[in-house]
Amino acid sequence: MRKERGLLIVLSGPSGVGKGTVRKELFSQPDTNYEYSISMTTRKPREGEVDGVDYFFKSHEEFEQLIGEGRLLEYASYVGNYYGTPLDYVNATLDAGRDVFLEIEVQGASQVRDKVPDGLFIFLAPPSLSELEQRLVGRGTETNDVIASRCLAARDELEMMNLYDFVVENDEVHLACDRVNAIVTAEHCRRERVEKRYLSMLKGEY
Repeated sequence: MRKERGLLIVLSGPSGVGKGTVRKELFSQPDTNYEYSISMTTRKPREGEVDGVDYFFKSHEEFEQLIGEGRLLEYASYVGNYYGTPLDYVNATLDAGRDVFLEIEVQGASQVRDKVPDGLFIFLAPPSLSELEQRLVGRGTETNDVIASRCLAARDELEMMNLYDFVVENDEVHLACDRVNAIVTAEHCRRERVEKRYLSMLKGEY
């Protein structure tokens, strides 16, 4: 039986909304079937982050070489640093029938939408702008100037919510994870996706 191509799941949202926390919680669940596509970035590792686990940390020169070679599904420049997604890994995993989970910035998500229109795009939203600012301050990893820049950028990013299929409020991490999982399950049952398999079955291709 021919394997169906996997589903590309894109989770993004404003800086500080908790994308990384939600992703880590999803992948800590014993029944998760997602393959995590590790992003590349030129920013410095935060305390506790590991190269090749949380991100692939690259220099600006290395990153720009990958851009020139067309080896990124998407990339963005954000608050002075590059962020991007390796293309080869994503395609190989989807072709193997596995769901690929991307946790990326809003700028990058808009590029992926252009290249993979049948992906599943989920916007992670904060309960309020004041809560978002408190989370950024609570990190203790950025200067006041960087926090101010991220808060301004967050307002612009919230206005890009219309590029997504679903919006999940990250009020409590475990509830946000439940919502993401429910959305993925529903997307796999979407008629447009299931129909292809049954039409192939009728043609004797299965």
